[in-house]
Amino acid sequence: MEDTTQSQTLLEQPAAPAITALDIDQIMSLLPHRYPFLLIDRILEVVRGQRIVALKNVTINEPFFTGHFPGYPIMPGVLIVEAIAQAGGALLLSEFTDHASKLMLFASIDNARFRKPVRPGDQLRIEVTVLKRRSTLVKMGGKAYVDGALVSEAEVMCQLVNRQAAE
Repeated sequence: MEDTTQSQTLLEQPAAPAITALDIDQIMSLLPHRYPFLLIDRILEVVRGQRIVALKNVTINEPFFTGHFPGYPIMPGVLIVEAIAQAGGALLLSEFTDHASKLMLFASIDNARFRKPVRPGDQLRIEVTVLKRRSTLVKMGGKAYVDGALVSEAEVMCQLVNRQAAE
C-alpha cells in the first residue's frame, strides 16, 4: 500500500490548466494503456475534478470480436466498464502536471448493469462523474450510451498511486 504521507493526495494536488477536448495522442500522454487495451478514442469535455465525456468507436477490427461471439459480435460488458474506468482515470490524471509519475488503479466495481448489446459500428459515449473523494481513493459513476440510449452503467473506485511504487 502506498504511503500517502510521501505523495500528495488528489485533494491536495494543485490543478493543471483547464482542458476542453483531447485527441488520441493527448489521451495516450495521460493513460498508460495501449492497443489493444486503450478503450477511449477522444475526450469531448472535461469539467476538472467533476466530470468527463469520452468516445469509443467500436469497430469490427477489435480483437475481442473474434471470439465474442462468432457470427454475432458483441463488445464484452467488462470492457465497457474498463472504458468507463479509463475515462475516469483520464479525468483524474489530467489534474496533475506530473501525471506521467502517477497511475490510477482499479479498486472496485459496483452496480454494473448491461442494458443493450454494443456492436461493431457503434460509438460509445462515456460519461463519468466523480461521486466521492477520500485521500487517494475516488469513486465515480459512469454511463455508456449508443445513439442516446443507455447501454451500460457502473460505479468504479480507483486509487491513485505513484507509478514507481506500482512498477
